[in-house]
Amino acid sequence: MATLVKTFMPTERTFIAIKPDGVQRGLIGEILGRFERKGFKLIGLKQLIPSRDLAEQHYGVHRDRPFFKGLVDFITSGPVIAMVWEGDGVVASARRLIGATKPLESEPGTIRGDLAVNIGRNVIHGSDGLETANFEINLWFESTELNDWHPADQIWRVED
Repeated sequence: MATLVKTFMPTERTFIAIKPDGVQRGLIGEILGRFERKGFKLIGLKQLIPSRDLAEQHYGVHRDRPFFKGLVDFITSGPVIAMVWEGDGVVASARRLIGATKPLESEPGTIRGDLAVNIGRNVIHGSDGLETANFEINLWFESTELNDWHPADQIWRVED
């Protein structure tokens, strides 16, 4: 006789942000849909206009580069959709979904390849590794803003 067994697979998390150009161009649903269709689980979502302090911390690795001020000015120029996605291999897979930083180098079918205009208006940000993802998630979200839930179709499996 088959019995149902509750199973939960350990997964990783990544930080994704739809930048002001993506929000203002009405691309939120398109981008969310691509992550959902890939099979990732959305566990954190909010809209905000980032403070300069948040933006400077987020882009802190670029602080000494000439484009730092422009990055901060742009990301604080309008609403951003901040998200945390969870799933097996989500960091690397999200990077592939997003495409190359320079839209002209992004493959068709990627978010940037299909939707972005230029490097300064490339629609979306995604963590580039697990360590960065953890830093960015903790920077943008309080732990109480993340929802740990399990899709009904993934909770149960049948064992003989």
